[in-house]
Amino acid sequence: MTRIKSLIRTIADHPKPGIQFRDITTLLKEPEGVRLAVDGIVDCFRHESVDLIAGIEARGFIFGTATAYAMGLGFVPLRKPGKLPGATVGRDFDLEYGSDRIELHVDAIRPGQRVLVVDDLVATGGTAEAAVELLRDVGAVVVACAFVIALPELGGVERLERLGCRIHSLCQFSGH
Repeated sequence: MTRIKSLIRTIADHPKPGIQFRDITTLLKEPEGVRLAVDGIVDCFRHESVDLIAGIEARGFIFGTATAYAMGLGFVPLRKPGKLPGATVGRDFDLEYGSDRIELHVDAIRPGQRVLVVDDLVATGGTAEAAVELLRDVGAVVVACAFVIALPELGGVERLERLGCRIHSLCQFSGH
């Protein structure tokens, strides 16, 4: 998807020196960009048996809800601690410099439901790995993980594949 890639701006040295930040706001401001991204995910999974879309906070909410709408499915937000109002279950995970947690409502998923995980980008894969493990903890069947952008050199795609996840990305960038 060359056109999608061309709509994503790269900001050098953000948030720290050496990082090439892939900014989706330039993709989002273009109606064609939003349509290409959502259609690209939907087209890949249109004939799959999927019950729900799970979006990872925060940019996964943008693409996840639009994908859920286009596929006629429900949407489940995977959020940072303290953001969901009801009883939650969560999964802790390590980051490059610390740790974090991802949560969902205890009643968000019924055992056996087939879930597609959606986010804007996969880099090191820590958050997505925690999302997959959390969904599996509550009995979901993770159909696949879909991303607008993959940074394969950072190991996240491989990390998720080691979990047995099928990965779909609309475009890839090399480097950090």
